[in-house]
Amino acid sequence: MRTETMMTQWYTTASTKALTALHCCRRHHISHPFHHQRLTMTTNHGGDDNLDAIFKHKRVLRTQVKKVLKAIDPSLRSQQDNDIQNIILGAPWFKSSVKLCAYISCSALREVDTSKILSEILKDPITGGKKLYVPRVEDNNSHMRMLNISRIDDLVANSMDILEPAPVDSDGNAREDVMKTNDPVDLFLLPGLAFDRSGRRIGRGGGYYDTFLENYQELAKTRNWKQPLLVALSYSEQILEEGVIPITSSDVPIDALVSPEGVIPISTAAFNRVDL
Repeated sequence: MRTETMMTQWYTTASTKALTALHCCRRHHISHPFHHQRLTMTTNHGGDDNLDAIFKHKRVLRTQVKKVLKAIDPSLRSQQDNDIQNIILGAPWFKSSVKLCAYISCSALREVDTSKILSEILKDPITGGKKLYVPRVEDNNSHMRMLNISRIDDLVANSMDILEPAPVDSDGNAREDVMKTNDPVDLFLLPGLAFDRSGRRIGRGGGYYDTFLENYQELAKTRNWKQPLLVALSYSEQILEEGVIPITSSDVPIDALVSPEGVIPISTAAFNRVDL
């Protein structure tokens, strides 16, 4: 199977020193065994050399996960998109959310589709009871804002052909920035390249989400707000066994995963708030 071959090459390349135990990279309804060794690199206790090793390993993971995502049959990917979005739309923790931040999916990046979720939220934003904020990248220094939109037409394509909100609305007024609002966000729906069941997430390397989430969590703490639930959307193929994804102290863990198989609560907050 093409995906299995790619994953085998991944762990052969990335793992001369680090991979020797069992790994399971799951396809939709199928499990494939591969070999790995649990990584012990978690923070910068070893100094610059350890950080360099972590960053190098992350680059390898990103490259190989992208290959795996590219190999997914389009019909299977579409089915997973629908399953994931339906699970979220039917979840009590989603239905009860009032203010939420969500990413705008990009098919070219093979992100889990969010168009159905966004359409449902924006169908009637006034009486529907939800306020939506979506990301806008401001520069190349991990600076990202979450701005309020009330309709899909509020989105424009940036220089990389990725949809994001224009900084001002049709009347020329600055859009509301979630960091400047007076009420807390209940829920974040997050993208990523790979995840595990302990809450580790690896993104695309820009650090935009980790930086933003760290700043928002600090804001919530300062204002004595309940921390938002951080939920990542993941294809089955993106969920790796615990220990494969190395992390640093700047990596923000997720609270829960949603895959085609269902909701995977991870943190105590998720177990308390996610109704399975």
